[in-house]
Parts: sequence; C-alpha cells; structure tokens
Amino acid sequence: MAQIAEHGLRAQDVAIVPAAAGGPKGLIFQSLDQWLFGEWFPAQPRERTLIGASIGAWRMAAACQKDPVKAFALLGQLYAGQRYARLKPTPQDIDEVVQGLLSELVRGHEDDIINHAHYRLHLLTVRGLRSLAAPAHRHAELRGFVSAALHNAGSRAWLGRLMERVVIGDARSQAPWLRERFDSFNTHFSRLTRDNLAPGLLASGTLPLLMKAVTGIAEAPAGSYWDGGIIDYHLALPYSRAQGELVLYPHFTQHIVPGWLDKGFPWRRAARGANRGWLDNVLLVAPSEAFLRTLPRGKLPDRADFKFHGLDHDARIRHWKRAIGEGERLRDELAEFALRPDLGRVQPI
Repeated sequence: MAQIAEHGLRAQDVAIVPAAAGGPKGLIFQSLDQWLFGEWFPAQPRERTLIGASIGAWRMAAACQKDPVKAFALLGQLYAGQRYARLKPTPQDIDEVVQGLLSELVRGHEDDIINHAHYRLHLLTVRGLRSLAAPAHRHAELRGFVSAALHNAGSRAWLGRLMERVVIGDARSQAPWLRERFDSFNTHFSRLTRDNLAPGLLASGTLPLLMKAVTGIAEAPAGSYWDGGIIDYHLALPYSRAQGELVLYPHFTQHIVPGWLDKGFPWRRAARGANRGWLDNVLLVAPSEAFLRTLPRGKLPDRADFKFHGLDHDARIRHWKRAIGEGERLRDELAEFALRPDLGRVQPI
C-alpha cells in the first residue's frame, strides 16, 4: 500500500506473476493477460518470474511466446473449443484432447518460451509418493487419492506423506524466495527444457482419476505426476521473501486457498493463518461479485459447465466465449488503475 501510494502501480516494480489452477475460470483473464504481456510489461522490461499451476501454467506459457496476444487468443479458443463424443469421456478421451490442445499451443514456440529475454517460467506439478507413487490401476489410484483426502482433512502437513511438489522451472532463475523450505511438502526443482515443456504443462493440468498420470518427464524425478493445483491450488507461496519486489496476482476470486483439497476448509485460507505475512507484497486483482452476476449463469466458466450443457458443446462454447469477452472490462479497469491509482479500491487481503 505504501509503495503504491508513493509511486503508483508501476510495471517496473512487478517481479512475480502467479497464475492459479482452476480450469476454465482462468479464461476470464484473456484480455487482461493480453494487455499485461502485450503492452504494459514490455514497456518496462525486466526479469520477471511467472509461476503457475494447471490452466495458470498454460497461461504463463502463452505469456512467454513472441506474440503473447495471439497466444492468449489461441489458448482461449482451444480451451473453450474442447469437444467430447460422449457425456462421460474416458481418461483416454480427455488425454487426447488436452495433449492436442497443448501441442497446438506450444508447437514451434518451445525455444521462445524457455529462452524468453525477460520472463522466467516455472510450472508447478505434484509427484505421488507411497500409494500414489505408481498406482497400478484406476482403483489403486482412487484408493490413493481417498487416502490423500483423509490425510489432508487431518492436516495439510500430513498430505506431504503422499505427495510432493516438483517445480519445473527456468534454469536461469534461482528464485531464492521459493527454494528455502517453507511448508511440509518436499520440493524438487527441475530444469525446464524444450523436451519437458509440453509434458510439464500436461502434468501441471492432469486431473486425478479423470486423466492418466504423466510419467517419464525429462529432467524430473521418476514417478507419477498430477495437477499442480492439488498442492498449490491458488499458489499460497512465500512471496514476501522477495523483499522490495511487487507481486501482481490476477486471480478469479478474492481469497487464496492453499490446496485443491482445502476448498472445504475456509480457515485454511492463506490470509487467515500463521503465514499471512507471505502476502505482504501481493496485489491481488479479482473480479467483483457485481461483475460475476453479469456473466452467463451468473458465474465464471467452470468444469461443471461440461455436465450442465452435456453434449451441447455449441451452447457451452457460446457461454464461455461471452464470458471471455466480458473480461475486457477487467482489463480496462486494471489499466485505468495503473494510470490513475485509486487507493480507495484497495483492501487488505
């Protein structure tokens, strides 16, 4: 608050951009992302850490392309355009669609993404341990995740017995604020390369039980990998260790839930616990309830829309595209705030 009050919101001060998991919800930021990475940040170039899980990782990979405006438009088109031939697609069905999506998104742009002049991309993934190290079949995987849910219900720290965090990140960025242990999960750091970019993005968005675990990721520890949002749903990370730097976090909700399994435990939200200080340098930019009421069905796009619309993919795609278009208002308001900051609109997280 003091920094913004004195200097305003300046691109040159932003060193870290997190991007949450959340599936279709992330599509709402297409226009805002295009403005951030197509206009605002390029006007004040500097090294920036881009870190994301699931759809957040995919968004940050789009940001690192030579033409991010085009890349974000393609991501929205591909993600909204998913079609499945049956009401309950198999893991194989979903894998084929998602792998095709990611291939089209990054194919031919691998070197641009991993060698970007100013951005340092970090993908968050989850590696299974014990019963989740290498489940032999679907029922074994189900038992493993039931056990994980029970562990997490007892304590988020206990979840560390069954899974660990693997960060597949830019080798040029040490990200010291992230490397010193900060929670109960072991964290491995693997080098992001041309060979593991697409598998890393796939792993970061691989939904347990709905998709097959990803294995054989180059440069990463052997094992079974799933969605990074299981541990880092809204990226409750120790940002304040990056002293003197600002974190700009476009987020689709006004609170930060540490892990996907914590959604039912509101007391675990990052701003309510002992780690509240981690957010001291975070500016969270979130849509208002009034904005959400203007969207189709009065909410952000989400995975429940697949069930609601069934095989009427055209109707779902129309709703999602309309929501993406409404996101232009989020872009315009943030751009206006950056030009003329109104501190009356800023509230404690």
